[in-house]
Amino acid sequence: MNGIKDRVAIIGMGCTKFGERWEASAADLMVEAAYEAYADAGIEPGDAQAAWLGTVSSFRTGQPLAEALKLDYIPITRVENACATATDAFRNAAYAVAAGIYDIVLAVGVEKLKDSGFSGLAVPEAPGSDVTPPTPPPSQFAMAATRYFHQYGITYEEGKRTLAQIAAKNHHNGTLNSRAHFQQEIGVDQVINAPMIAWPLGLFDCCGVSDGAAAAIITTPEIARSFRRDYVLVKALALSVGAFGAIRSDWDFTHFPETVRASQSAYQEAGISSPREELDMAMVHDCFTITELIIYEDLGFSPRGGASQDVADGSFTLEGELPVNTDGGLKCFGHPIGASGIRMIYEVYKQLQGKADARQLGKADLGLTHNLGGRPGSFTCSVAIFGAAE
Repeated sequence: MNGIKDRVAIIGMGCTKFGERWEASAADLMVEAAYEAYADAGIEPGDAQAAWLGTVSSFRTGQPLAEALKLDYIPITRVENACATATDAFRNAAYAVAAGIYDIVLAVGVEKLKDSGFSGLAVPEAPGSDVTPPTPPPSQFAMAATRYFHQYGITYEEGKRTLAQIAAKNHHNGTLNSRAHFQQEIGVDQVINAPMIAWPLGLFDCCGVSDGAAAAIITTPEIARSFRRDYVLVKALALSVGAFGAIRSDWDFTHFPETVRASQSAYQEAGISSPREELDMAMVHDCFTITELIIYEDLGFSPRGGASQDVADGSFTLEGELPVNTDGGLKCFGHPIGASGIRMIYEVYKQLQGKADARQLGKADLGLTHNLGGRPGSFTCSVAIFGAAE
């Protein structure tokens, strides 16, 4: 099987400020992100030969992207794939270039959630419906937390402190990022004592609801060299979807099989055998602090049951062995579902170019992004790996 490693490059990216963007429409956000990407790449809007739009709730077709960016008559494909939506839009655009169909394409992810009233808690499945999901997201991941604590003999106090350290880490990173929704330090005790949302997950264990957009200009490495020297190479793109549709009786709630499978596929494609030693950074789907903790183990950064010790040791801080969520993560950006994946790629792109401002890592040659969405028993997971130009 031919992989995508080093067959596709990014020459430009854009990312809006995420937050309560009441003053901007979804179209405004797409324009903001795309035109930053155009300027970064040094191309004109008309240079994109095709586009992919990732969004879950903002639009039903790709037409609004054409209208917002005046992309008359080029093919535009709308992609929706749970929390992996933006990364999957990027993935489809990258494959089109790798296949030799197009030379330069655009991938955009966008979501306007604040205007919709979406809270992240239990809501009717359809307008006017009185049917609500049996377990809203905080409850689903709270079950993962309680099971994880039980399986590894962790007391509530110990586990809560570990989760609080993850939240505090990401909020610290967010203070260094002007595009983050939340840019305020929070202390470990503040996280521990926050109002409970779904025991044992409190307010600061849960990511917020935001609006935002991000965009990428994708081409071949050969073409990329004519635009810039610090282009970024795609090393791997993997997607894994759970097929069970319900919580399995043999699933232990302490790992996400879709993350394990997607990461193994990505590591094989990128030629990575020791992710903790070889990767320089990772942007992971910290919708809840317990999710980030479990992801450390699923991605092979920590041994099973060992992530808590790595958190205590500071392994995933900006100064640690493998910095995770250097831009603040979902905890500080919120989760506009259709935008998050490309927002993560934007951070890796800037780090690999040495342009991440106060967050800049000393060594930044290889980075990973990860998204996980759906429900326990049937998640969709994307893992992507990027490398600096060689």
